[in-house]
Amino acid sequence: MKNNILKYLFSLSILLFVGCTNELDTEPKVELSLEDLLAQDPNAVEGILSRLYASFALSGADGPGSSDISDDPGESPFLRGIVNLQDFTADGMKNRWGDNGLDQLTTTSDWNSENKFFRYMYNRIFFTIPQCNNLLSILENVDVDNKEQILAEVRFIRSLAYYYLIDVFGKGVLATQENFGETNPLPEASRQELFDFTEAELLAIQSSLPATNTYGRATESAAAMLLSKLYLNAEVYTGTARYNDAATYLNVVIASSHTLADDFVSLFSADNNTSNEIIFPLIADAVVSQSFGNTTYIVNGNLNSDTMPLSEFGATEGWGGHRASKGWYGLFGDLSTSNDVRASLFWTEGHEYEMTDYTTWTDGYPSIKFRNTNFNGTSLASSFSSTDFPLFRLADAYLMYAECAVRGASNANMNDALTYVNSVRTRSNADAIGMGDLTLSFLIDERGRELNLEGHRRSDLIRFGMFTGGSYLWPWKGNTLNGTSIPSTYNVFPIPSTALQANPNLTQNLGY
Repeated sequence: MKNNILKYLFSLSILLFVGCTNELDTEPKVELSLEDLLAQDPNAVEGILSRLYASFALSGADGPGSSDISDDPGESPFLRGIVNLQDFTADGMKNRWGDNGLDQLTTTSDWNSENKFFRYMYNRIFFTIPQCNNLLSILENVDVDNKEQILAEVRFIRSLAYYYLIDVFGKGVLATQENFGETNPLPEASRQELFDFTEAELLAIQSSLPATNTYGRATESAAAMLLSKLYLNAEVYTGTARYNDAATYLNVVIASSHTLADDFVSLFSADNNTSNEIIFPLIADAVVSQSFGNTTYIVNGNLNSDTMPLSEFGATEGWGGHRASKGWYGLFGDLSTSNDVRASLFWTEGHEYEMTDYTTWTDGYPSIKFRNTNFNGTSLASSFSSTDFPLFRLADAYLMYAECAVRGASNANMNDALTYVNSVRTRSNADAIGMGDLTLSFLIDERGRELNLEGHRRSDLIRFGMFTGGSYLWPWKGNTLNGTSIPSTYNVFPIPSTALQANPNLTQNLGY
């Protein structure tokens, strides 16, 4: 079952809380120390590992009202932060709530270190990393079955958290099992230092991860995909392009057993745990893993009973917050005549094409890409979503490979790239393209058509030089209706003031 990864989550009474506004306060507060627990029951490592994976999808171990960090359990979960910071700050999705800082994200304007949504993401990152360090330090002295693989999985989880630190904040501290429990403030680590550490970790664990694993756990392909993303964005992160290296590990992903799903909609339905296209999911379950921050945030946030039938999408609640803008659905041309299945995944009835006022529900089209209904068979509507979030999937790897080829990677073949892109397109009944169409301009648009609302768009626009400045405008960029130029400082977010106060070695990003 899809929730096997969480089967121990609510039966273990461990409190793995770390003070997260100070990433140096890494002394765990537990009812029973992990070392004692594992000494008594080595099999408990499976539940502890499940808890680490769940830190990306859930707010806390005691249901949707609990929180691992001292922040709002509804607003602060990791996946909710990925959507807020990667999709609402970009061209395709907007939120209308405001919520004391959400307006600044959705209009890419007035960013500052006091915005709670930056704090939420920073705190989630520095909840996950110290918990990984804690377990890694203990496992050095405890015997458990399959220890090498368990260690590799924990290092993968930590690397994933570091990837988001590198991408969204650009710097931080390098907390590892070697300095776990250090009482003095750790020095600031640059983007290059964080990149080098994460790269080395992912390279080191490749051979220790299995080709297949329990659903929701890391595999060789998941680590290769994360490494590919690190290399694909290396020029942004370090100033040095690494497209050859990205292609090397994309070839590992593509050569794996993963295959494209036959139907695009199946990837975003409540039974998507059966999809062989998904390389690494963040698990959701309407009963076992309830959260206001996993795909419940996406499904319910895009629904409103004022204009939409909630039950059609398996929901009992519509929060009326999110709508796509023409920055997304405009990529398909005329939606009413497009043969692309992906163009049909917007709710247009009762809504305006132009987002004249992003705070008005009927301005813009809600995305119905994610839904809480089974693709195969019947399902019951529920308050929470059972649709897993496909953090990594094969179609993304295909488009990444094509980008590497177009950017001149010596180990990415243009003929293969064209085949992969057309596989993605024809799966959705879109017209195949010719070699002359396979350009960077086409690829950034195709990534929008295929991957919007999956936590990639801001990073993609930055890599293509389209996020800041005024060469590419979208509705409400810079808090104006038709968009305006924003400064290059916005390519990273400000370091939260709470983090600066907790560690005097940290400095603010330039421009904030």
